Amino acid sequence: MADPAPALPPALLPRGRGPRPARRADAVLDGLLEQIVAGELAPGSPVPTEPMLVEAYGVSRTVVREAVKLLEQKGLVTARQGIGTLVSPQDHWNLLDTEVLAAIVRHDEEYEVLDQLISVRTALESQMAADAARLATEEDLRELSELMRELDGLVRTPERMDDVDVAFHERIMLASGNQLGRAIVRTVHAEARRSQRYSGHSTPSLRRQSNRQHQAILAAIAAGEAERAAELMTQHITESWKRRRPGDAARRTC
Repeated sequence: MADPAPALPPALLPRGRGPRPARRADAVLDGLLEQIVAGELAPGSPVPTEPMLVEAYGVSRTVVREAVKLLEQKGLVTARQGIGTLVSPQDHWNLLDTEVLAAIVRHDEEYEVLDQLISVRTALESQMAADAARLATEEDLRELSELMRELDGLVRTPERMDDVDVAFHERIMLASGNQLGRAIVRTVHAEARRSQRYSGHSTPSLRRQSNRQHQAILAAIAAGEAERAAELMTQHITESWKRRRPGDAARRTC
């Protein structure tokens, strides 16, 4: 028999009458999602009962059921007949779901998930850089060159430069023709960028260094040097993360 359903931690109970979410189920979903990812509801433990959630969030049973169904679709919980709804093991979670990934990144105190994200980016983007070197059209190269010129002019404007940096990588992925790889990178990178721990600290010197790496990648793609483009992309992503990663000895802020 499963253990009794735990009470909701006070910190996660609804507070006041703030703006209602677009769907009333979102408040329940967000609260339970945070509890699960934070480990307050451990794998195998029961989700709080419907009456408990109805009382805590001031919503109907229908709304609670909708929220739990959404959690089930994300792989976070499993409904067991005769037992109830239990928290799923982490290896069942859908890590490409944007809400799940965002919560995991928020709670990634040891940077394990961000390190894994860098590994995924490196593997996929290096291959896509190689593919771009083989497949890039004149239009692809022209647009990449325009983005490169824009990057060079934004060294002292980090907020705008970050967006153009993403656009540069996005254009390489587009030129590769790898739609699935591009979709995966876009999903994981978009959520990671919301975290200050991922974005880190930057300076004009570091941004110029990044631009030199971008320029070398572009040159390899333009020359059709697939292996070289892949090597340079791997170097760029891994070195950039080492500079940004808190506590890394290789990180520089000068």
